[in-house]
Amino acid sequence: LFLAVCAVGIGGTFQYGYNVSIINAPTQHIHKFLNETWSSRYHKELNPDLLTFLWSVIASIFSLGGMCGALIGGSMAIHLGRKGALLMNNIIAILASILMGISFPTGLFELLIAGRFLIGINSGVGLCVQPLYIGEFAPKHLRGGLAMGTSIFLTGGILTGQIIGLRELLGGEKHWPLLLSSSCIPALAQLLFLPWFPESPRYLLIDRGDELSCAKALKRFHGSSEYRREMEDIQRECFALDGEKPKKPWQLFTDQAVRWQLITVIVMTMGQQLSGINAIYFYATYVFEQAGIVAEKIPYVTLGTGVCECLTALSCVRSNHVGRRCLIIGGYLLMTLWCTVLTFSLTYQELYSWAPYMSMMCVLAFILSFGLGPGGITNTLTAELFVQSSRPAAYMISGTVSWISFFTVGMLFPFIVNGLKQYCFVVFLLECLFVAAFIFLVIPETKNKSFLEIKKEFHKLNFGKND
Repeated sequence: LFLAVCAVGIGGTFQYGYNVSIINAPTQHIHKFLNETWSSRYHKELNPDLLTFLWSVIASIFSLGGMCGALIGGSMAIHLGRKGALLMNNIIAILASILMGISFPTGLFELLIAGRFLIGINSGVGLCVQPLYIGEFAPKHLRGGLAMGTSIFLTGGILTGQIIGLRELLGGEKHWPLLLSSSCIPALAQLLFLPWFPESPRYLLIDRGDELSCAKALKRFHGSSEYRREMEDIQRECFALDGEKPKKPWQLFTDQAVRWQLITVIVMTMGQQLSGINAIYFYATYVFEQAGIVAEKIPYVTLGTGVCECLTALSCVRSNHVGRRCLIIGGYLLMTLWCTVLTFSLTYQELYSWAPYMSMMCVLAFILSFGLGPGGITNTLTAELFVQSSRPAAYMISGTVSWISFFTVGMLFPFIVNGLKQYCFVVFLLECLFVAAFIFLVIPETKNKSFLEIKKEFHKLNFGKND
């Protein structure tokens, strides 16, 4: 099970975290490449506004690709299988790496844009299919811990990107094309290791009707002495679904039986992206400068934020015994607290010598709290709230909402910061408080429950207590 999570994660959410992270290091070098390419091609200087536009396209086309990947990820998981979809997804990553790698020697910045779009598609598919696959092969009592592999590899990807992007490694002027094309390495690693593992047992039995292959897969994942209990659970779900085919995303919006599950997933996904984590990263450099850290050293201090996220994701595996509901509510409430304290410390930054250090502590504490709750549990709950026929479509909807929110935050955030300054965190603390209250009122505890048991918990909300 542990090796399966590693084989799935290296080409899944690791790619998302890695490619979000590595684009920051070569910003100035890409600007120079765009200027030089434009001058040699058109024999005139590139207009500064056009330069800003081209850079924005290179940075944000990743989000558009991610949204497209989320829209096709569920269909790929249905038609190719969970494992097959992940293997095919690596071909997209390798093609993207080639395009980004040859953009500099060929002098074609258009290849860089195309490569970023394709790696966005790869990340969108990975974010959709990886938690789906892990959630389906994990035994009930280990599902929460193993599903945290999604968060561990995502944060591991961000940290690895921050390290590889240092100017002493591949973040320098000569090596930035290698940095952007290095995402082929995780893809090749997954192509090498994932074929050794079975397809999702639930997919094999419920979607394909192959009971023999399902039993073999369960023996591989759970051991020959422990697989029967899980087999019975899958058979019960298969019987309850009575041959129901996988649903399309738009069918979930008209299905009363999953109404509150869908509302929950949309609220949690939007809450994760709009929680203020992007604002924290934006303000981190400013906070570190005010604390007296030299500008040249800030990239190394920023690594501390990546280490914080990784450690929190790892600790969540151990703390999953307290339950998903407790972790995610606690995470949002702690984020509300740190937003409040950070607003005050930034306001009085100039008046008190201790305020910058308080701000620095709040940045790290906020990141830890995010990893403890929203960062780690959201994808786990998405897998648990739906039965087999609805799960791929739910991930397509969740992924699309996530990427739209991600893109929206990227577009609106500069205006929010410019308009409200440090008071922008008041907006985020209210949002965190709202999501915590929603989860407290709506979501039941899902720990150690089968998918059918969780469905029964939501039946009262969807159809009323008297039904």
